[in-house]
Order: sequence, then structure tokens, then C-alpha cells
Amino acid sequence: MDIYQIWTTYNKQWSRYEILAFVGVMILVCTVMAVCVHRKKLKIIQATAVLALVVFLGIVFGSTVFTRTGTVRQYELVPFWSWRDIIRYHDWTLLKENLLNCILLLPAGVLLPVIANHKIKWYHALLVGILVSAIIEFSQLIFMRGLFEWDDMIHNGLGCMIGCLFANIFVKKKNRD
Repeated sequence: MDIYQIWTTYNKQWSRYEILAFVGVMILVCTVMAVCVHRKKLKIIQATAVLALVVFLGIVFGSTVFTRTGTVRQYELVPFWSWRDIIRYHDWTLLKENLLNCILLLPAGVLLPVIANHKIKWYHALLVGILVSAIIEFSQLIFMRGLFEWDDMIHNGLGCMIGCLFANIFVKKKNRD
């Protein structure tokens, strides 16, 4: 299954209320960023990165929580269960899912050093990724919109960290020039 098929198969369209809430959040964030840039608290690139992060996280939350059809409460509480099954059963679909979970928050990690305008320590990026993923996972558990699992939090956190490490290379070089 390609990304487009996954997207259209597992995600319903946003409701009017979801769109209205997202537009409201965007108006609020745009206003705050405009004030911060005007008062010279942030550079335009930082404010733009914040807006990009909010849009990105809106899409991520929309596709992982809010637009999914509710089912029954599902959870897997054993850490690294997916890797056990990949090794034991040669489950390549599960391997692909783990890799996609690593990629999911990679863009958020890339934006962190741009927003901060300096290098971010790897463990801070890992923590941010795990925190964002924990909010997603607990939302899925509470609203019964997917499988709650520790593995997703670990993989999402690693992806955020990798994205941040990649962006740190350019932030370091930019600040040196």
C-alpha cells in the first residue's frame, strides 16, 4: 500500500468543527507570531517554523486521532513487542510500520533547531518527540481511535531526534558563517 492509499483508507475527512478548531488555532498562532516578530522577540524564519510545526502537528493529530473511526479500546503494553514479532515471524509489514513511525515526527525534529535558532541537544529532541507521541497515544486510548503502544512513542521520539540531529548540522554551520 502506498502513502496515498493509506491516507485515504484510514482517514475520514475533517468535520466542520475540526476545521473550525484548526482555523481558530492557526489564527491565534499567526497573531502571536506576528506580535513576536513585530516586537523583535522572534525572527521571521522562527515564526514561520512555528507556523509550519503547528500545521504539521495538526495534520499528524488529524490523521492519527481525530479523523479515525472509533473502535474498541486497544493497547499493547509490552515495550518492543513489534521488534520481537519482526524477528520471530519475519513480519515485514510491521517493520515498515515501525520505520514509518520513525519518519512521522522527523519533520518536527527538523523544525526544533530552526525555532530555537540554535542547536538542540539530542535528548531534548527525543523527549519532545516522546511527549508529542505520548499525547497522540493517550488520545488514541481515551477516544478509542487506534492502538496505544509504547513502541510508537519510542519510534516517534527517535524520528524527532534524528530530524533534530540533521537540522543541527545546518544550524551549526549557519551560525558559524
